[in-house]
Parts: sequence; C-alpha cells; structure tokens
Amino acid sequence: MTSVARRFGHQGSPFERASGRGSAAHGAPVVLMVSGGADSSALLFLAATSTLDIEDGRGTARIGRERLHVLHVNHQARPIDAEEDEEFVRELAGRFGIPCTVISRDVPALAASSHGRSFEDVARDVRYEAANALANRLSEEAGCRPGDARILTAHTADDRVETFFMNALRGSGPAGLSSIPRRRNRIVRPLLDRTHEELCDLLRMHGIIWREDSSNADERFLRNYVRREIVPPAKARNPRLVEALSSTCDLLGDEDAYLTGLSAEALRRLTIEEGDGFRLLDAAALALEDVAIARRVARRAILEAEPAARLEARHVNRVLGLVAEGSGSLTTPLGVDVAADRGVLIIRARRAQEALSSGWLGVPGRLVLGPLVPNALLEAGDAREDRGPRATLEAHFQRTAATSDVVAAARTFGLEQEGRGVMLDAEACGLSPKDPGARLWVGPPEAGEVLCPLGMGGRSKRLSDLLAEAGVPARERARVAVVRRAPKGEIVWVAGIRADERVRVTSATATLVLLTLR
Repeated sequence: MTSVARRFGHQGSPFERASGRGSAAHGAPVVLMVSGGADSSALLFLAATSTLDIEDGRGTARIGRERLHVLHVNHQARPIDAEEDEEFVRELAGRFGIPCTVISRDVPALAASSHGRSFEDVARDVRYEAANALANRLSEEAGCRPGDARILTAHTADDRVETFFMNALRGSGPAGLSSIPRRRNRIVRPLLDRTHEELCDLLRMHGIIWREDSSNADERFLRNYVRREIVPPAKARNPRLVEALSSTCDLLGDEDAYLTGLSAEALRRLTIEEGDGFRLLDAAALALEDVAIARRVARRAILEAEPAARLEARHVNRVLGLVAEGSGSLTTPLGVDVAADRGVLIIRARRAQEALSSGWLGVPGRLVLGPLVPNALLEAGDAREDRGPRATLEAHFQRTAATSDVVAAARTFGLEQEGRGVMLDAEACGLSPKDPGARLWVGPPEAGEVLCPLGMGGRSKRLSDLLAEAGVPARERARVAVVRRAPKGEIVWVAGIRADERVRVTSATATLVLLTLR
C-alpha cells in the first residue's frame, strides 16, 4: 500500500528522507528491459543520460552508470527481425557503455505446449523470469540484497490506457482496471506518465532510431485491436483520454492495494487447510464477509492454487454463488475444481487432483479419496507402483445387540478387514444416527498433529511418529487418509493404521460407526 507521503510528497516524507527508509541500497543493480522499440530505447537513453524515478514517487534522480545493465530477450518469433533486434540493442547499449545480456527462448514452442495460454502471456513470463534471474545474479555479484535491485520496464501512459480497455473487455474487476501499476516489488515502470509520442520525439531530437515490430499491426492480438480500433475514437471524444484514464488507474490502484491487504488477512483467517495446489476455506464464514472482500478472497485462493489461472469476474461470482448456496461445484479455467460442501469451500488445482482428496464423509456415506492410500498392511510396492485405482472411504451406523459382546465384535471386524476397516463408538465420535447431517472430516496428515493410539492406554503420540513406526515412507504420508471429528478436530482413525483410544468401542457402546477403506 502507498502512503500519502509517498504518493503526494514526491521527495518522500521528512522521516523517509532522514532515514533513507524504502530507498534501494546504493549500488544495487538496475536491470533495463529493452526490446529495441521506441519506448524501451527511450528508457535506455533516459537511464543513461537523465533522471528517472525508480523509487515509487520519491523523486527523480540520476542512476549510477555502474548500476545499469541491459537485458534483451529474443523470443525467436520472427527469425530475421529478431536477430536484427538483438544486434540493435547490443549496439545501443554499447553506445552508452552499458553491459548487455541477451537471452534467447523459443517462445512459440513454449506457447504451443502451455495448455491454451497465449503467446503474449508466455512471452511476458519468459521476460520477467529472465529479468529476475539476472537481477538476482547481479545482486549476488555486487554483494547486495536481491530485494534492493530494480527491474525497469518501458510501459508508457498509452500502454496503461490500452491495458485498461483490454481488461475491461475481458470483464476484469478493480485489479485489472487499475491497469499497469507503477511498481510491483522490485519491478518499476518509470515512464508511465509519458506518452509513446513524447518518447518518439525525444529519440528523434537526439538522433536515435529504433526498431518497429511488424507484429504490432496484427489485430489478432487484443492489444493491437485496442490500439487501432478503440483508443482513437475514444481520444477523438476526449483529447485528454490518456491523462484522464491514468488518473483513474491511480485511484483504482490505490484502493485495490488497500483492499488487497484486507483480503489477504481474511484469507489467512478463513483457511482451514492448504497445500500444493489446494486450499480449504471456511465457506460459512466466507459467506458472512463483505462481498468486496469475499470476491478477493476467492480470487486469491484460486490463484494461489493455480497461479496461471486466467480468472474473470464471472468465474469469481460463480464461486461466491456456491458459497451462498452452501453446495455445488464448478471448474474454472485451467482445470481448477471448486466445490462447496457442508460449510467448506474446496479449491483444488489439476496438479493436486491425484493427491488425497479432503472433504466431509457423511455418515452414512462414501468419499472418493484418490490413488491407493499406503499403509503398513499393503504389500511392498502396492501403493507406490499402482496409482490408478481410486480409494474410497465408506461409513455407516450400526446398533449393537443387547446380548452381543460388542468389544469382541469390533476386534473381529478389524481382523477380517485386515486393518482396512474399524468399528468405533459413534457417540464418542460426536455422531448420532438421528442427525441427518452426521459427518466426519477426512484429509491428509497435518504437521504437529497428536493422537492417542488405540492400545497405548491413553498415552499420546505424534502422528508423524505413528506413521514412521507403521512403515509409511515420508514421501507417501501426504496420501494417508486421516479421519477427524471436524477440520482441525480430534483424530478418530488413521485409515488402515490405527484408531484413537478415545473413540474405541466399550461394553457401554450403544451405536457403532463402521468405517471401511476400499
């Protein structure tokens, strides 16, 4: 978030000027991303000969020449032109005595194998990945913290306007409509207040030519369509369009940053469980959040599960519809499954869908878990080599007969099931056959969990120790099904391994709950 002193003080508050807080360390590298077009050529020229604001509103200043380093990424999209672009950037950097690094990547091939992502998106990721890697290497060589480095891009006020319209056409929310931020972490855009034409005039004045990208005329790219078909009529209606929309983007950006902070805190508070590619949220609590925060929580949770997901407002609204209804499921772009079930919102990316599924197990009911769950009773290699079959957990109630030895029956049931089934005391599990919503929570082991394993006289043991003693390899433990009374609740059964002493069957047990792993 940006303070008033930072945004409107320009030179920073007196405290910031006195302490140096927030400014990059002297001597930290500054990477210039230069394609060879007019805007990036102007960025190189200004960085080498003039002043730029690279500290987000703290004022313009000269950048030490020894800090500058040019980066050019050859996308291999236009073989002959790309080679000429690369040579031009090398010569321009050499003209000002600035080191130049060139990275070549076959972006067309990467885009073709990226499951539907556009060439532009893949190219952008390649550029930023290269810039961050270079900034890290230069920081290490200079003995600076990586966070003190700066990566400068040549985005202009025109780019900001085009991005605004592009995101509006896609149905983006406030984050998209705030367009291009002036700064995001160490990536800074010091030319956002200048227009493309102003930079072209600057280059002409100093006799500097630049390269024109022939693909800029291809209206199959959304940006080119916006640039040629939407912006000119809008400028005809309002000659000060760039200035007006830049101001709008600043307003939206500031408010978006503030709400983003609030939603990040809400997401932490509402998270029940998280892992690689999945997150479980308290859907009942999310339904009570202000809709402006709830939208951001849902969006952020999905993007943390799948950062490449291209979400639009309609996708987020459909997720909130599930939250409001309390049930249902959908799939967002790039195969992120979202489901609401009994007060829990389950978000699972494609890469996590072959892992153990967390969720409510109704009693009676059945829950599909995922690939075979390893346990010490399986033959060596069964769970490691055959990941095709889907394991399920089934649960149902059973009343005890007044004349039966229920303790012996429970022991016999466990032996017959070879450890894949267990009889427990329903009341001790917090369950009643009279409750139509009776359920147990099933999920993978969590760090620090403790239970009282059956047969240990009520003594506690860490779940990780129990799994190790049962012979479950560390790499397989995330696929062990742990049955609990509720999310974050007490363990009742580590499926296929051991029940908890506190829910064991006794002679006083009136109702059984039978759990079976199949």
